Amino acid sequence: LGAHLDSWHGGTGATDNAAGSAITMEAIRILKAIGVKPRRTIRIALWSGEEQGLLGSHAYVKDHFGSHAEPTDPRELAMPEWLRKDDTPLNLKPEQAKVSAYFNVDNGTGKIRGIYLEGNESVKPIFNDWMQPFTDLGMTTLTMRNTGGTDHESFDAVGIPGFQFIQDPVEYMTRTHHSNEDVYERIQRDDMMQAAVILAAYVYDAAMRDTMLPRKPLPKPAPAAKPATTVAPAAPSAPAPKPEAAKQ
Repeated sequence: LGAHLDSWHGGTGATDNAAGSAITMEAIRILKAIGVKPRRTIRIALWSGEEQGLLGSHAYVKDHFGSHAEPTDPRELAMPEWLRKDDTPLNLKPEQAKVSAYFNVDNGTGKIRGIYLEGNESVKPIFNDWMQPFTDLGMTTLTMRNTGGTDHESFDAVGIPGFQFIQDPVEYMTRTHHSNEDVYERIQRDDMMQAAVILAAYVYDAAMRDTMLPRKPLPKPAPAAKPATTVAPAAPSAPAPKPEAAKQ
């Protein structure tokens, strides 16, 4: 589980993303406080450089799990690594096969209302079962849709199930996101407590499964571009005969 600790320069980064960082830390505190003994390791990461292009999570994934090969298209190669298409062959490391899932929090201070499945249909019945104890707290939605712009994408790009929660928007996109009003006073304490409880349950459930969570097929490399064909210029046509001058 994780969240990004860096923030935009306008305010103090309370909802983007101190809130998400605090929720993930509180989820770990809850699990430690109740003394559970998960069967799998639960690891928390607080990323840097998310606002500049998922730099922290991308570097961690590249070091531990794998990365896409360098593109051959000069236009792609000229772009920053985080802006390139994930359509080149994957070079995976052994650790990639050992991670069951990554859960990310980065949508402000609001309550968790659901989770984006990122096109992973096989996890839907599993997540639905895990969600049932929290329907009275307002978590009722599972959507197959993808969501972008945050650190779960780094994991999803190398075939590790990565998920982002759906949260109440509160004032996120209308007031606090990347603005000078992203300050402590905008935090909703009770909403964050609800989110921490749900996050703790999800990572614990994932850690207690007999098997890892099901994965989507690995992304397939784009087909090799066909070499451009050159067409020989057509031979110039013979000039049209001049018309005879009109007779006097």
